[in-house]
Amino acid sequence: MRVRLDLLLDCPADAAWEAVHSPAVFREVSGPITTAESLEPGGFPDRWPGGEHRVRLRMLGVLPMGTQVIRLRDETRLDGTRVVHDEGGPLSGAMTVVTGWHHQMAISPNPMSPETRTRFHDTLDVRAGLLTPFAWLGFAVFWRLRGRQIQKLAPGWAAQFGASPTGAAGSGESTAAGGAA
Repeated sequence: MRVRLDLLLDCPADAAWEAVHSPAVFREVSGPITTAESLEPGGFPDRWPGGEHRVRLRMLGVLPMGTQVIRLRDETRLDGTRVVHDEGGPLSGAMTVVTGWHHQMAISPNPMSPETRTRFHDTLDVRAGLLTPFAWLGFAVFWRLRGRQIQKLAPGWAAQFGASPTGAAGSGESTAAGGAA
């Protein structure tokens, strides 16, 4: 089943692109419902590189939910939309009821105000066998709360990530890097 948010963010697309590549932003928009701890040597990087990243998840910071792999790759579509894909999934714990996971965050400038606003499509396709409707309901609630956090934080992203309304912020897009806000 699919959970989807279509948001208009008050920041340039380059800033949103950098934000979805930030483990710090990932942790901010996941909390306080879910907390994540990196299981990689050295902890979370400053910016997500492509590939796999293992995390330990807790609900409300105390209830163990298990471990999950975040498997990232970037895509730039022909229309210029940039997409971060996470095709990882649960490795242990309660989250292993989820048998299929594909999270996509699509970013493009808003046509009406391309220098200051961003179209953000946040989509999760999730499968959990017979438990799919219940998993979908939990993720739907979580995604709505996550969307509120994203909209709240987005106005500060241009300053936080050094994005200017007319220029790229940081390393731009490629087909091999990744992110997971």
